Amino acid sequence: MNHDHLLAHRHGDRSGDRLASAISLDFSVNLAPIEPPLQELFSTSVPLAPYPSMDGHGVRDFYVARFDLERQCVLATNGAIEGLYLIPRALGLKRVLVPQPSFFDYGRACRFAGAEVVPLPLEAATDFAFPDIDTVASALEGCDALIAGSPNNPTGMLIPKELIQALACRFPDKYFIIDEAFIQFTEEFPSNTLMSEIKAFRNIAVVHSLTKFYAIAGLRLGAVIGHPSMIRRLFGYKEPWTVNAIAEHAAGLLLDCGEFEGRVRAIVTQGRHQLSEGLSANPAIILYGGSANFFFASVADGIKLDHLLGYLAERGILVRDCTNFESIPATFFRFCIRTREENRRLIAALNDFAAASESTKSAVREAVR
Repeated sequence: MNHDHLLAHRHGDRSGDRLASAISLDFSVNLAPIEPPLQELFSTSVPLAPYPSMDGHGVRDFYVARFDLERQCVLATNGAIEGLYLIPRALGLKRVLVPQPSFFDYGRACRFAGAEVVPLPLEAATDFAFPDIDTVASALEGCDALIAGSPNNPTGMLIPKELIQALACRFPDKYFIIDEAFIQFTEEFPSNTLMSEIKAFRNIAVVHSLTKFYAIAGLRLGAVIGHPSMIRRLFGYKEPWTVNAIAEHAAGLLLDCGEFEGRVRAIVTQGRHQLSEGLSANPAIILYGGSANFFFASVADGIKLDHLLGYLAERGILVRDCTNFESIPATFFRFCIRTREENRRLIAALNDFAAASESTKSAVREAVR
């Protein structure tokens, strides 16, 4: 998302550049709230003249060592996004079930591969929970695959891995592509990831990213984890040299980031409870999700999202306007979990907005009496 464009659109009487420069707290991007300890990357020389490995083995080796995977089950990619676009093309998908709302590029990747996208509605009435197995089974009729995020973006809801496993067994002729870009932020990790179960299923592919949890979006590191037969098929369609030498070197350094991982998980877990409790009595917004490092939220009836976004921007706070996600009303926004002090400032701003909104409503009621 182009933040300057968003701000200029939301506040047309002031320039996007001026507002962007006033933003001091960015809650719109779902990255870990602290910097990764990769100073060594900039203090050592990485050979740039030779080609990197054709298959990105430096990234693959990280996945093998960090998540206890077998080498033949890992395909290194240029971030999760390369895997998401590669899979529909390589598998020749024709009709794909995609939850709505969800990450825009699920549908875009399918359409680029010539596949029809079939929406699977997620409902606010059920807190955007993934449907039960019979509902999904019925929706899968005529489809050859499901692509879904767990946790889902923007709703922040997990899909029980047992549900995906049951579907994969029930429909061995269909593919199940699960995006676990945010799985490391969840309190249940690693028991809730499909990565460790992948060799038992020929029709499940896990797409994973290192950019979110390790806050290295600029390096583009990720992988597809699947049965060896799946990985061989994908590799036959994958462009060579998509993972550069710097990314491969950085992946090796991440193996020594155990302390960082612990800090991130502690900050996110504490922040999750802090934000839930701090906003529990706020009448202006409704919270959803929260299993990952972000919350999905809607303004309450009678309140305009534009008013909230403007109020926050005036206080130097940016959240993610979710009006461009499909299948949801134009009342939703998303915000990530940051450090305790930063979360406190967001809570105060949202509660102040609720109080100001209630005062405005009371004044209007008095005026019409």
